Amino acid sequence: MVALAGLSMGGGMGMAQGANKPLLLVANQADHTLSLIDPVAGKQIAAVPVGGITGHEVAVSPDGKFAFVPIYGDSGVGRAGTDGSSMAVIDLGARKVVASVDFGHGVRPHMPLYDPVSGMLYVTTELDKAVAIIDPKTLKIVGKIPTGQDQSHMLVVSRDGKRGYTANVGPGTVSVLDMAARKTIAVIPISGMTQRISMSRDGSMVFTEDQTKPQVSVIDTATNKVKTWIPLPAVGYGSTPTLDGRWLLVQMGAAKQVAVIDLGTMKVARTIDVPAGSGEILMRPDSKVAYVSCPIDGKVAEIDLATWKVVRLIDAGNKADGLAWVK
Repeated sequence: MVALAGLSMGGGMGMAQGANKPLLLVANQADHTLSLIDPVAGKQIAAVPVGGITGHEVAVSPDGKFAFVPIYGDSGVGRAGTDGSSMAVIDLGARKVVASVDFGHGVRPHMPLYDPVSGMLYVTTELDKAVAIIDPKTLKIVGKIPTGQDQSHMLVVSRDGKRGYTANVGPGTVSVLDMAARKTIAVIPISGMTQRISMSRDGSMVFTEDQTKPQVSVIDTATNKVKTWIPLPAVGYGSTPTLDGRWLLVQMGAAKQVAVIDLGTMKVARTIDVPAGSGEILMRPDSKVAYVSCPIDGKVAEIDLATWKVVRLIDAGNKADGLAWVK
């Protein structure tokens, strides 16, 4: 294991283009690569191998120099297959893996999330029923937060860093975590199966998608209870709110659509056609664009949030999934 402090930190912002430009990162499950995409040109400029088995998600260091890709394994959540036990650390300027975090045993690490409040990197570790806490400067595991549930797949953390929420797929529950005390404070039943998870900009609501019915559960974070359900035209997968807090975008992979929910009325206001597959939705920091990964076609759909139209399809890799932005 190599500490980041020991790695070369030169090269502008570590940008792959050799200049101070943004990047869109895409974790490609079937290719076992991380795509580096120039979002201005809408083209892939590099595909970095991350290891022999699949990484699904990606996070970026605050300085934009390194990407973190947990190596999940060769199967899907709850399915038979290999159990990943490491996380690749990629130097975006050098376009190569330069270090690794070793979890010590098979944990199926999945969702990495950098918390600017604590300065820690959180990673869901499904087989440990926990969230690992990693110091991104030393790449050492410094603790863990138990979720009390199987298949804790996705994680969202409140903007003040105090609360975390995991979507526990097979149990169909959400665990509420006290991040400082490193403990579970509630487990919320959702359905027979759930999937991804997101939080409203003001932190008052958490959203997760029912995988048994076309609906989104809305959790009140003050009570840790489901306060309402939002009907969808088709079963949803992942959701992300717009940065102004007004809308929630929900990917409906089988229907080849994204639903746009008005969070004022809690109703679907429109749908947008996208390529097939259920991946991830990422808001660009300027609030003008949403990126939607579409795994079956290996594309990323770029949605103009002013017109609600797909303005461009960007080629990524096979089973394009997790997304991250590098400033």
